[in-house]
Amino acid sequence: MSKIRIVHYINQFFAGIGGEEEAHRPVAFEDGPKGPGIGISGNLGEHAEIVRTIWCGDNFINENHSEALGVIEKLIIEAKPDVVLAGPAFNAGRYGIACGLVAKLCKDKLGIPAITGMFPENPAVEIYKQDVYIMPVGSTAAGMRKAIPMLSEKVLKLGIDRTLGNALEDGYIQSGYRYNEYVEKPAASRALNMLLSRLCGGEPITEVPRRVFETVAPAAGLADLKNATIAIVTGGGMVPAGNPDKLKQAFADAFGIYNIEGLNELPAGDYKGIHGGYDSSWVDADPDRVVPLDVLRELESEGKFKKLVNEYFSLCGIGTNVAMSKKLGAEVAEELKRRQVSAAIYTST
Repeated sequence: MSKIRIVHYINQFFAGIGGEEEAHRPVAFEDGPKGPGIGISGNLGEHAEIVRTIWCGDNFINENHSEALGVIEKLIIEAKPDVVLAGPAFNAGRYGIACGLVAKLCKDKLGIPAITGMFPENPAVEIYKQDVYIMPVGSTAAGMRKAIPMLSEKVLKLGIDRTLGNALEDGYIQSGYRYNEYVEKPAASRALNMLLSRLCGGEPITEVPRRVFETVAPAAGLADLKNATIAIVTGGGMVPAGNPDKLKQAFADAFGIYNIEGLNELPAGDYKGIHGGYDSSWVDADPDRVVPLDVLRELESEGKFKKLVNEYFSLCGIGTNVAMSKKLGAEVAEELKRRQVSAAIYTST
C-alpha cells in the first residue's frame, strides 16, 4: 500500500518567517514537512507523509482571497494529495479564517478531504463548521503537543476512508447537520436506556442535543442625547506609551483607565497600540483611529451631547474566553455607572 500523501497549510508564523511584521507575505511553499508538520510527520509513521507545506501571511490571504486561493489551488493540485491539513489555528482569528478558506476550497472545488484544528471559540468556527471538519484544540500554541497526535490520527483516517464518522464518534466540532442512520435498538429502547442512566446519576449522550443560546437584552436607546454623558471603551489595545498597566496583548484579564482631560486628540508617540492581533502601525500613527477622541471632542463642543468622560477604558479584545469577557465587561460597566455614563462607544480593530 502506498503512503497517504498530505499537503499541510500553515501561516507565516508557524513557517518560521515572522510574526505580525510578516503577515503581508504572499503564498509560498516547500516540499516536505515544515514547522508543526515536522511533529505531525513523527506521528504518522510509515503510513503517510507530508509531501508539501504551503504557507501564507494571515493578512495577505484575508485581504486577497481570490489571488491567494488561486495560487494555493494550483500548488495543491500539483502535489496530488490524498488529504489536506490546515493549521491548527488555535484561537487566532485570521489564521482560522485562512484555514477555513483552504479546507473549504479542497472540499467544494477540488474534491479532496480536508481537516483543520481550532479552539472552539475561534470566530472562524461559526463560519466554517458546517463545511469542514474542525477538530477542537487549545487556545494557544501551548496546546500543540496535545493537538499533534489527535490531528495525525484524523488525517490518517481521512486519507484512508475519505470521511470521518459522526461528531460524537470522531470528536470534531458539531456541524449542526443531522443525519439518519440504522442502529440495532429502536428509538424507544434507546430513550428508555438514557432515562434509566440519568436516574442513576449518569450523563448519557443524547442523539439530539438541545441548542442553547444566551440571550442578552439590548439597552434602551438614549431618550435625550443632548444631555447625555458619553464614554469611550476600546478593545483595540490603545494605551499610553510604555503600557503602564502592563496589559496583555491577548487573552485579557484586566483593563486600563486612562486620563484624557484637556486633550482634543491622542498625540502620536504618546500612545501605542499593543493589540496582538493586528499590525498597530496605522493606529500608532493616529491613535484616534482606535480612540476617536478628536471627533467626539468636536461633537461635544457642538452640543451634540452634554459631556465626554475624561477617561477612556482599554483592553486587547483577542482570545479572551467567554467567562473572562463577561467578568471584564461587568467591571467596566460598574466603572461607567459610577461616572453616571449615559452611553458608551465601543471601538474594536
